[in-house]
Amino acid sequence: MTKTSDLQSLIGTEIGVSKWILVDQARIDAFAEITEDRQFIHIDPVAAKQTPFGGTIAHGFLTLSLASAMSYDAVRPLDGVVMGVNYGFDKLRFLAPVPAGSRIRGRFKLLSAEDKGAAGGITRWLLKHELTVEIEGADKPALIAEWLGMQMVGA
Repeated sequence: MTKTSDLQSLIGTEIGVSKWILVDQARIDAFAEITEDRQFIHIDPVAAKQTPFGGTIAHGFLTLSLASAMSYDAVRPLDGVVMGVNYGFDKLRFLAPVPAGSRIRGRFKLLSAEDKGAAGGITRWLLKHELTVEIEGADKPALIAEWLGMQMVGA
């Protein structure tokens, strides 16, 4: 757990790195079905082999959707947290494709922490993290984002 009194001293520092997550073809296919995004570059290895990628790649939104799991693994919640909610993104860029069979992980840097006030014994903290999703063995990350999360902390 992270104390709210420590947040300001953590701004600008890397606060966690997640474990590696395998993005295999089965995961890509399942995501394609759930989201109804069945573009051939994701689900047809034969056709995808003829593209500049040389094979199937993960959906950008699949890569982004794994950010929550990465966060649970790498970012310690605030002391006394009751719940946290996704608040959105200030910036998001997909920089490199994730080939099927790759492993990815998230690096988290705290960019800001704002006390948004209290109501009913709950204090809201708006935290902004820089998230960099790395592809194992690649020079360029899959994505970089400024991710906003609201954590509710009990008194």
